Amino acid sequence: MLTLKIYNMLVPFDSLPDEARVWIYQADRKMTEDEVGTILPKLEEFLTQWTAHGANLKAAFKMMYQRFIIIALDESEAAASGCSIDASVHFIQGLEQQMGLSLLDKLNVTYYNGPHIAHKSLADFKKMAKNRSVSKETIVFNNLVNTKGEFEEFWEVPAKESWHARFLA
Repeated sequence: MLTLKIYNMLVPFDSLPDEARVWIYQADRKMTEDEVGTILPKLEEFLTQWTAHGANLKAAFKMMYQRFIIIALDESEAAASGCSIDASVHFIQGLEQQMGLSLLDKLNVTYYNGPHIAHKSLADFKKMAKNRSVSKETIVFNNLVNTKGEFEEFWEVPAKESWHARFLA
């Protein structure tokens, strides 16, 4: 009898190369410990089974600050396809519904407000910039980074070093 061996392609985040592609999903609020405890095994299960045209994808994830889900993919072995990206978005949409979160709204800004992480709509952030409630030195989360290397170097940066700078005087 022929036995098929299935390889788990979920790997530690730090083991991926700097060129690994990343997607960052930002929650509209801080998740509870229970919510994080519910999401982590779901992420692990999804990424363990994630494929592109039948090829296993070498993927990893991180959850940070009880607010961010970061999925990374080493495309040197198998690249993401339109279908596999759609599958990941559907997975995230399922989490949104199950957990009562907004994870896909890109028109929000998350930044440090003193020691705390704040979340505002882009319109509110623009108003805050105009009123000088935030400055070029305010640390923002640049969720537009594309690779693990960029994530590690340019995710948490002063607003002046991010796309947020266009709103600051």
